[in-house]
Amino acid sequence: MDLLDRLLGHDAWTTRQLLLIGQGLTDEQLDRDFDIAHRTVRATFVHIIRNVEVWPQLMAGRPPRESLGRSVPELIARFDRAAAKLAAVARDVAQRDAWNGHFLDVLDNPPVEKTLGGGIAHVITHSMHHRAQLVYMLRKLGISGLPEGDVLSWERQAGIAPVSGET
Repeated sequence: MDLLDRLLGHDAWTTRQLLLIGQGLTDEQLDRDFDIAHRTVRATFVHIIRNVEVWPQLMAGRPPRESLGRSVPELIARFDRAAAKLAAVARDVAQRDAWNGHFLDVLDNPPVEKTLGGGIAHVITHSMHHRAQLVYMLRKLGISGLPEGDVLSWERQAGIAPVSGET
């Protein structure tokens, strides 16, 4: 497994774990106002997912399409589709060694050329930033057992990390 697979796997798994926790929240909890991020758990989930949906579309040269669905099960389905598309675009870029290739971000005004590698890195780090905000909000809601969210924890649960004592 290479670094790209680790980053994509960790990113998708960790976001999905938080979405699964979100299934146990009431609408009041999902929409409670906080002083961070996009102000609510639901709005922050929507923001993360929208970015994972839009950036691969931009990098593939397609106009961004609006996706609907704000219930947690709908958000999980949207995220699963978007994460798979992001992984496909990223692996294609890696296979072609096109990290420094360009795409046009038509959402900027005026549109701006960006690198494919920068776009992929942006999506992953952007999600990580907002996941940390989600963890803060979930803690404020009294939710326990939240994932650590680090790559090494993901490796352990995925069975990638060596068993204790192995090298």
